[in-house]
Amino acid sequence: MTERQITEPQATEARTSDPGPSDPETSRTAVVFPGMGPFRFTDVGEFLLTNPHARRRLAIADEVVGYSVFDRYRQSDADEEAQYAAHTQIAFLTVCLSLADWAEEELGERPELCAGPSFGQRAAVTYAGSLPFEETVRLTAELARCEEEYFRQEHREAVTHCVIHTPEERLQEALAELDAEEEWHDVSGYIDQGFYLVSLREPVLDRFKKRIGELGGYNMYTMWPPVHAPAFGALRRKAEEEVLGTFEVADPKLPVVADQNGALLTDAEGVRTMLLDTFNRPIRWPDMVDTMREHGITKVCIAGPDNLFGRVNRTVDNFEVVAIDARKAMRPRVRQRSARRARR
Repeated sequence: MTERQITEPQATEARTSDPGPSDPETSRTAVVFPGMGPFRFTDVGEFLLTNPHARRRLAIADEVVGYSVFDRYRQSDADEEAQYAAHTQIAFLTVCLSLADWAEEELGERPELCAGPSFGQRAAVTYAGSLPFEETVRLTAELARCEEEYFRQEHREAVTHCVIHTPEERLQEALAELDAEEEWHDVSGYIDQGFYLVSLREPVLDRFKKRIGELGGYNMYTMWPPVHAPAFGALRRKAEEEVLGTFEVADPKLPVVADQNGALLTDAEGVRTMLLDTFNRPIRWPDMVDTMREHGITKVCIAGPDNLFGRVNRTVDNFEVVAIDARKAMRPRVRQRSARRARR
């Protein structure tokens, strides 16, 4: 998700699993590229600077956009307004794909499917071979410009809010009260049982949050720009006409699980439709999980900074979850340094 947090996230129902080692004879793996949340330069900077996969991809990205993505990301790290700027999105994309490269090389992971909820779509279609990395970098930069232009003119008060521990009937009760007030709202994401993304106008946000609490639910965080709302059909059309229509999408070499409905995509048209539908169709992580299970997936590798999709109950109850993050990728190097110190 390309979002700026307006309120800080609090405790969630997320947890990690320890299912033990998988049987290599029966284990089938999918790689999942997470949606984009806030991530700090201090968490990934050394990885971007030293990992050979990241350095190679950064060189390509720099050539595409005409500036140093690493330098711009480092310089703007403390700037809240730049948390989801084009260069930050490109840095996140680079980290995710480079970690997937590292997992193949160092861990021997050979995924049979790939998935990418929300912003993770872009890494997924690149990993699957539907778009070359350099084209995805250009796509990311142009879509960032397109989205910024749209929300400068339309839905200027819209935000997307995340609620958890909220049974569907309680959520529907709160939304029905907005209907009674003729207040616009859309459900933008179905993440887990009782875990939803809701888009609405910021002026009614505090009242909605209070009502969720009264109904026994829990408020997590609020995102801007808003995401995945059916009301954003005009943004989808703008993105198709001004941006995606100029890109040639190929058939994926690895099947991609669509984040809107869990469909297994094996052709270019399906991938292209998924990329466009992200603007005005809600994400449905449970449907993606169901599809992966139906195709025999027993392990998911979460490639990239993630505090959501790899940790919710729907994921850890169904798969062995392997977090592929920058800290894990840097550990061999840390051990080498420790060994050198010991020899001294």
